This record gives sequence, C-alpha cells and structure tokens, in this order.
Amino acid sequence: MDLSEFLNSPACAGLKREIDQELPASAVDLSRAAGIDVTKDLYLEADNRGLTLSELLECDEYDPSPLGCPLDAFERQLALAGVRLAGKTPSTVEQFFQQAPALLPEFMLREIKKGQAMRPELGRLVANSTTVASNSYTPFFIDTSEDAKFSLRPIGDGADVPQLLVTEQNHAVNVTDYGLALKASYKALRYRTTSQFRVLMWYIGFKIQTDKIGMVVNCIVNGDGNNNAAAVINTATSGTLAYDDLISLWAQFSPFELNTIVCHVNQMKAILTLDEFKDPMAGYRFQQSGDLFSPLGATLVRSDEVDNDLIIGLDSRFAVEEVITQPLMIEYDKVIDQRFEEAVVSESVTYAKVIKEAAAVLDTVYS
Repeated sequence: MDLSEFLNSPACAGLKREIDQELPASAVDLSRAAGIDVTKDLYLEADNRGLTLSELLECDEYDPSPLGCPLDAFERQLALAGVRLAGKTPSTVEQFFQQAPALLPEFMLREIKKGQAMRPELGRLVANSTTVASNSYTPFFIDTSEDAKFSLRPIGDGADVPQLLVTEQNHAVNVTDYGLALKASYKALRYRTTSQFRVLMWYIGFKIQTDKIGMVVNCIVNGDGNNNAAAVINTATSGTLAYDDLISLWAQFSPFELNTIVCHVNQMKAILTLDEFKDPMAGYRFQQSGDLFSPLGATLVRSDEVDNDLIIGLDSRFAVEEVITQPLMIEYDKVIDQRFEEAVVSESVTYAKVIKEAAAVLDTVYS
C-alpha cells in the first residue's frame, strides 16, 4: 500500500477523526511540567532506564499524570511550549522546531506507534511478545509428537506419571536489527503543519507493521531454522480452491483450533466468493464497514507477503512468538541537531515458532 492509498484507507480516516481536535478547554496544571527541561540528556536517561521519554516524564520524580487529566505528561510539555497539533491553526514544523526542538523526536515516535496500531492484525498472529537482553534467543522445543505420553489419564499404583517434555531448540534464533532512514530536507517540511507531518509518521508506522506481518508469515511457512516449517496439505484439485479444501485445513488442527487464516488478497477473494460463504448478512457488514466475515470461525488476515497459491491457517495462541531486544526507537540527536538530514527509525525483532503443529499451510497450486 503506497502513501496515497494509505491516506484514503479507513484506518487513517478513523485516527484522524479521533485525534484531530482542539486541546481540552478545561484548565490543565502545567506547574510541574514547567520545571522540567527536556534535552538530549533526558532522552539518554530514558534510554538508560529502558523507557521512552513519555514513560520517563510520567515517573514520580517528574510529572505523573493525575487521575482524570485530559493530557498525559508529554502532551503537557507540548501545551507548555505552545505547540498545536490540530484545530484550525495547527503549528507548522518550523514553529515546532523554534518552540520545542527537543520534543520533536518523541512526538515522531509516538505518531509512528499510532500508525503501527492501524495494523492490529499483527497482534492476532502472535501468541506472546518477549523482550530479551541478548541478540540470540533459543526457543523452547515442546515435543507433541506422541501426545499420549502427556495426556491426562488415571495413574495406577507404580505407573509412570505422564510427562510433557520441554527442552531447548537445537539452533538459536538471531534477533536482527531493522531500520528505516527518514530522509527529508528541512525545506520540504518547514511549512507543513504538524497535522500533515503526523500523517507521514502514521504511514511509516503502518508500513513497519505490515513488514513485520510479512516476517511472521515467513516464520510460519519456513520455520525459524529449527526444522519446524509448517506442514503443507494440498487442495483436492490443483489450481482450484473448494469449500472441502478449507474443511481439510480445519481438520489439521486437532487438538488445536483454526482461529486465524492468513493469505494473499487473491486467495482472500477466492474464499469470500465461495458459495458456502455467501451469507447475505456477511455481505451487508462488509459493504457497510469493510469488516470481513470469519470463515469456519477464523479471522481473515490479508498479507500480500504470502505466496499467491498458499493459505496459512494457525492457532494464534500457540503458533508464533515475538522476540525483541531493542524496542522501536528514533535517533533523537540527529532530529534535534540536524533537522531531518537523516533520522533512522529502528527496532531489533524476530519471530520464532512455539508449537509447530499449531500452524499448517494449504497449497492450491502444485504439480
């Protein structure tokens, strides 16, 4: 999805309606905010404590938000600096730089995260998100090949207690650094309003999240390097997707549950047009809100990173975990000092299999 398509998407329009409004008319106490000098040193302190600037400002020694306050600690810093993000006369990027240059990196990071939230599908694919201190992570290996060994059953005198064997995988998973360089001249941005600029940040976050969904897809289909690629079944007829084929995919999941289907848009269209799924009410909801129905009770997730002939099914509660060593961050010093000559948004993240049998792939074109 390019920027123009993104601007016209329901996700972008919804967020615009939600946040493009004036600051609260009621009085907000800015006395503690006024006593804080936001500089690069404060960003460094936040980094050392494993926090974002927004989180640091909420700490007791700074400016924690009282119950019911309409602005959080960072928004109170913006209000104190006179930076307006919406309304009839939002500040320009140049005014933002003049009034509060040290606040701009955190503003950008927050807006990028809002863009990420526009693709909530990632959360539907991941069973767990874990932060680790090393660039190498060894996933669990849970042996489910002989489930009778750990099935609940009566234990007679002297009988062995059923055991669930949990060890480590043979190969560690490398947590890779990913970055996106934002390269824009100050001249190109100086007269843009902050309300325009934030849409660009949303798109960056939206694109990052879309790429991470592609990483999850690759992990499911090909495995994480521990010989745990998803099992592949074929449709009854190559080149044709039928309702019975989806039932076969669903049947692969006992004792798990097929609760998520991920596929390319072309396969999604094939599913949506199957006679068995032509529910008039489902069509009405799709036309009214764009909400997709749930074939066989599974949530449909579009990812054009999936091969055009594959349909991925998974039990998202057990299939994949997210591993992070460095949360999303931005080079705050370059933003403050160099005014967008080049600022890198980066994150260290990877995905690993939890239980191999919690995912399967339906191949619709084969020889």
